[in-house]
Amino acid sequence: MTAHPPHSGTSLSLTSVQGLRKALKRIRNRALWSYLRVRNVVDRSPVIGDAPLVVSLTTYGDRVGAAAVAIESIARGRIKPSRIVLWMDDAVLYEERPAALRRLEGRGLEIRLSENYGPHTKYYPFVRSQREHQLPLVTADDDIMYPQDWLNRLYEAYELHPSSINCHWASRILLTGEHLASYHTWPNCTDTTPGFSNFGLGVSGVIYPPAMLTALAARGAAFRELSPTADDVWLHWTALRSRIPVRQISPVPRHFALIPGTQGRTLMSTNNVEGSGNDTWIRGLYSEGDRSTIADAFSVEPA
Repeated sequence: MTAHPPHSGTSLSLTSVQGLRKALKRIRNRALWSYLRVRNVVDRSPVIGDAPLVVSLTTYGDRVGAAAVAIESIARGRIKPSRIVLWMDDAVLYEERPAALRRLEGRGLEIRLSENYGPHTKYYPFVRSQREHQLPLVTADDDIMYPQDWLNRLYEAYELHPSSINCHWASRILLTGEHLASYHTWPNCTDTTPGFSNFGLGVSGVIYPPAMLTALAARGAAFRELSPTADDVWLHWTALRSRIPVRQISPVPRHFALIPGTQGRTLMSTNNVEGSGNDTWIRGLYSEGDRSTIADAFSVEPA
């Protein structure tokens, strides 16, 4: 009788199941991508509605085609924002934007030309475009296919916690002695308590209250020197200095389907461990007082 290593069948089975799940996920993502592209051609319904909020995002380079898919996913949501604004920082690309984006313009999308603020182009041109901010701002990424409950869950969270920044995915800042631990050691948030140690991740969508937009406007474009490639870092630091807590809207963080073909060189790879991008900006921004605020306790959201 031939001897077999113990549990080899179980290991192979688990590997097969994991491989099958990944394959099914790829198939689902590809099917959703195909559906959204077809929807863009045939649908004539408005992409905007009566929800009192604004959605802002940016795109660049060869990802401009993907932006139409991301916006189409938002447009099929359970609620529709009063405005969706896409910012572009390339005049040639702006003039030669693809037919998919022009079709969305005909349904209410606003496409605006902006200076190049790097990742901050997602929100900063909108912040400076308004004298006063009365509506919350939701930021989105141009390489994500958002589910139908994405926007209404953010808005419901804002209605219940209007003094907080609400997001689908947050990390928990860790401290090592008197210093902030490396960005890539921060674990996922696992509760819905508003806190200064919660660090919102823009990739899954964030809703910012008007008070945060006012704080960002007051600080201007100082991020160009202090955090040029890390918008999430600048946004958290500004919130911390303004005493605006961050809250994950569910105990389980959510990340959504990526648009196929968009994951070349991204900001995530620019700010990775090897480049130490986020850690560099964090060390330069956060003072001893900031670290003390994070260490002291989770904030209790103002009434």
